[in-house]
Amino acid sequence: MKKIGFLSFGHWAPSPQSRTQSGADALLQSIDLAVEAERLGMDGAFFRVHHFAQQLASPFPLLAAVGAKTRKIEIGTAVIDMRYENPHYMAEDAGAADLISGGRLQLGISRGSPEQVIDGWRYFGYRPMEGENDEGMGRRHAEEFLELLRGKGFAQPNPRPMFTNPPGLLRLEPYSATLRDRIWWGSASNATAAWAAKLGMNLQSSTLKFDETGEPLHIQQAAQIRAFRAAWKDAGHKRTPRISVSRSIFALIDDHDRRYFGRGSQEEDTIGFLDENTRAIFGRSYAAEPDILIKQLRKDEAIEEADTLLLTVPNQLGVAYNAHVMEAILTTVATALGWR
Repeated sequence: MKKIGFLSFGHWAPSPQSRTQSGADALLQSIDLAVEAERLGMDGAFFRVHHFAQQLASPFPLLAAVGAKTRKIEIGTAVIDMRYENPHYMAEDAGAADLISGGRLQLGISRGSPEQVIDGWRYFGYRPMEGENDEGMGRRHAEEFLELLRGKGFAQPNPRPMFTNPPGLLRLEPYSATLRDRIWWGSASNATAAWAAKLGMNLQSSTLKFDETGEPLHIQQAAQIRAFRAAWKDAGHKRTPRISVSRSIFALIDDHDRRYFGRGSQEEDTIGFLDENTRAIFGRSYAAEPDILIKQLRKDEAIEEADTLLLTVPNQLGVAYNAHVMEAILTTVATALGWR
């Protein structure tokens, strides 16, 4: 059994081929897609965050709106770039979104990836500390955020406050008591997966990972997941962690599917470089008739290891078509593979 959610990057483009023409379209269609996903029986609605791009960027208004329009589906991110975040402001926003949704927030965060502009976080007012790079800054912001989510008071109250304070030091409000256990770390390496486990975060592994062994992505991811679980056990955490992997999977059911994905799909992993020194492996796409998909996906070791699968969706093809894509996976693939 697996939880199955969708992951949308929220692209928009004012072109004739796109059904998502503007930022408003991307936001409103994201809400509609989450409502459709819940109706179909999907388990999660997740959104990627990118800055300085025609994509979703400010997650908390969207997450709160999705939480208000749905009742059961998990809502989350995969991922928020912590280099751009103020941990204190983020703790307030996350607490509010989680309370609006009734405790359904599954918040994926990370140190970030290459962005649209050079050092974009500088425009948001952030600088690495002396001896620290931007990756370290992102991890530091993440650790500050996690500490704030514990709800421990830290701020000295005003002796003459406008409103009566509870006794002792004050914490940020609104506070969600269980959100700390629903924070995920988007990891691209075995080492950061172990670091996330030590801090008690769940694990998100996407279709991109540092190429550490030269093996296919799904094999490297499976090893990463096992390293995460081992580090979790060594840390002595009491609860069972959650683990997700992302995949592009399309069941070719009708002529629309075949026209969009029936030819030229990426059937092998590819290798690229994120910068001068970082070699990365990018996962293949799956696009085939359901019986072929079932055989292919049975061989994916990382999906087998994970408890949650996030399906990346082509959001610019519109809400109706993406609902069809999700329904096809649920009805033709998930049951056959024992995910349902």
